Amino acid sequence: MMTEEQLKARDAKRDIGAELLQAVQELKAGKAARTTTFEPLPDGSVRRTVTLAGGAIHKQEVMVGPQWQLMAARTQSGLSQSEFARATGVSVRTLQEWEQGRKVPSGAAQSLLKLVSRHPELLAELA
Repeated sequence: MMTEEQLKARDAKRDIGAELLQAVQELKAGKAARTTTFEPLPDGSVRRTVTLAGGAIHKQEVMVGPQWQLMAARTQSGLSQSEFARATGVSVRTLQEWEQGRKVPSGAAQSLLKLVSRHPELLAELA
């Protein structure tokens, strides 16, 4: 842990504007510092893997609950939040509440999320 003086000394040498510009250019070029993937598992849980730009696995963990099934379903579908919400018949705000864990989907919605996380091609039929 750095002291406040060490932080100030480090920050005095930084060019935040240049760092932000470089980050934007990397994003536009499709270079991500890390990527996160979600893989639904047969028991209903989800394996989350965080991979660094060089391909090294930074973190891998098994997550349980409807929030993670939703994340797996949406990322596997490749849809944005608004597209996924429209395909599943919920509002974008409701979807955001679910993803952030502030609300839990109903039983019927959880069943739908399980199905689309295991079979993302179903979303094309729902849309």
